[in-house]
Amino acid sequence: MHVLILGGTTEARRLAELLAADATPGIRVTTSLAGRVAAPRLPPGAVRVGGFGGAGGLAAWLDEQGVDALVDATHPFAGTISRNAAKAAADARVPLLALRRPGWVPVAGDVWHEAGSLAEAAELLPSLGRRVFLTTGRLGLAAFAALDDLWFLVRSVEAPEAPVPSRMEVLLDRGPFTLDGERELLRRHRIDVVVTKDSGGAATAPKLTAARAAGLPVVVVRRPPVPAGVRVAATPEQAREWIRNAARAGE
Repeated sequence: MHVLILGGTTEARRLAELLAADATPGIRVTTSLAGRVAAPRLPPGAVRVGGFGGAGGLAAWLDEQGVDALVDATHPFAGTISRNAAKAAADARVPLLALRRPGWVPVAGDVWHEAGSLAEAAELLPSLGRRVFLTTGRLGLAAFAALDDLWFLVRSVEAPEAPVPSRMEVLLDRGPFTLDGERELLRRHRIDVVVTKDSGGAATAPKLTAARAAGLPVVVVRRPPVPAGVRVAATPEQAREWIRNAARAGE
């Protein structure tokens, strides 16, 4: 059984590790990485780097490589890739599972403002603060580029792409982050509002706890929905069980 994992996330790498150590015979794994990160953490098994050329190219690859199951374990905000995966899987008649870590849920003391997009988040900011901790990644900063009255601390794994805010400091770093570290970062830079995507997971959640403790507002950009009809697993362990069942069904 050939399994293709559309990866680039911690969950994708963990699923590849689980399958590599699995006792279920006959499972071969290929992980596909988009190639946007210069030095990605490679999972075990075969690795493919680069795009497929849209849904049609992915469907052709699934057919040519004899893929029996497709797992979309991309970032929760990789909406285009997820839509292409759903169409390609349907066209190639390959079972598809979306592996999505659960989103964050506000708790007592949180001051959250939800936004449907980065543009909506940018519209909210002037009424919430002047010194912004922006943790939405290196792409999409154009939505904030016109906010010349605000100052931004932008944290991302790699350098942001222009256009970017005119008053900005860039912090290149990769999670997981600690609560003490996030508290100190907010204090040192005198942050008064935080912007984040609802990526979920524990690696970057400490910023939410730090913001709550400091009484800071947080603009949370909602994640796009999983394409209609696609089954969802919340953990790599659940995804492994789905693959096991598919392998047994194909015996």
